[in-house]
Amino acid sequence: MIQWFFKYGYVVFLLNTILYSISNLPFFIPQTLFLSIMFLGILFLLINPIQIKEILFHKSFTFLFLLNLINFSYFFIFDEINSQSSFEYLMARFMQFSLISLSIYHNLEYFKKKFFDHILFCVYIVIFLSLILYPDIFTARYSGIIWNENMMGSFTIIGFAILLLKEEKKTYFQFFLMGILLIVSISTGSRIVLIGVVLSFVLKFGFSLRNIIYAIMALISFIIVSSTNLDTSINRINSQSLFNDRTEQFQNAIENIMEKPWTGYGLSKYSGDPDPEKRFDEFGKQIMHAHNGYLSLFIQLGFIFGFLTLFIIFKKSYTSLMLLRNETGYIRIYSFIVLYTLFAAVFESLITGINEFQTILFWFSLTILSYTKYQVNNNEA
Repeated sequence: MIQWFFKYGYVVFLLNTILYSISNLPFFIPQTLFLSIMFLGILFLLINPIQIKEILFHKSFTFLFLLNLINFSYFFIFDEINSQSSFEYLMARFMQFSLISLSIYHNLEYFKKKFFDHILFCVYIVIFLSLILYPDIFTARYSGIIWNENMMGSFTIIGFAILLLKEEKKTYFQFFLMGILLIVSISTGSRIVLIGVVLSFVLKFGFSLRNIIYAIMALISFIIVSSTNLDTSINRINSQSLFNDRTEQFQNAIENIMEKPWTGYGLSKYSGDPDPEKRFDEFGKQIMHAHNGYLSLFIQLGFIFGFLTLFIIFKKSYTSLMLLRNETGYIRIYSFIVLYTLFAAVFESLITGINEFQTILFWFSLTILSYTKYQVNNNEA
């Protein structure tokens, strides 16, 4: 069982984030599974300390160790030591990174060949249940069985990109599924998914004649859809631009940062809304989370530890993506997830969370690219 957990613990952890996202599912179900994963992970590491030395300190996983070190240092220097929520975040992040490292080291072939099929299967189930239970996808912003429209868009656009970027020849049924995923993505009203569509086509076809033709078709579709009264991603970007309803949220986040620029608000304040009561007096019930992963990071850690964290993230992303930029197949899919999340973090509080699907997938993708880079540099690939 221990070996199985080291191989697939991350997969269970990732799939559990989907359970967290289902609106009518009792909260205790994913929460119990999450706590069980955390407990078993810590227990199995204590039983097998050799895993810590050989894997968690592996050179390709050093950046995760440094990020954990930043969190631990921040906790003991600036955070409240008796804060249970901050301590829980600290341990959850440690186990999250540990599960990622263990799974890649012990089960790399699975994550090259089968992992994406299983993600797609789960996305298909979400879409199928959503369309059966909530078939009116264009009456308003569509979320189906998921509690948030943007999160539904995250599931579907990642599924679309995986299908598009997979190397094997597409069947007619797969083209049909891609069409469904694209339609549902746009019906969510999430403007970020349009970036995902463009990025996936650029990674697939480059700046080719085919992409120019696709761009012309997309422009025609944009004009047609934007002339309707729907609430799709196209309509919203046409009427509101990318940042229209984010301005006040960004401003509020910056004001929060400047109140505690060096110390931050603590590890537990990763959502980007550190003082809801104060925010309520000014903005009422309006949602005022930062909706920006980078601002959320500064709210959480302050400038010093926040900049250190961002430096590690961007340096690792740049070096891995540049070395592997000509690779195809699974490398290109993981590269898409990293790039798309870095873009999407401008509009959503990604990167900092624990039980958020795209955030967890981002950290995993960045780590597997780092591990592949290590293998290439050491002639192990």
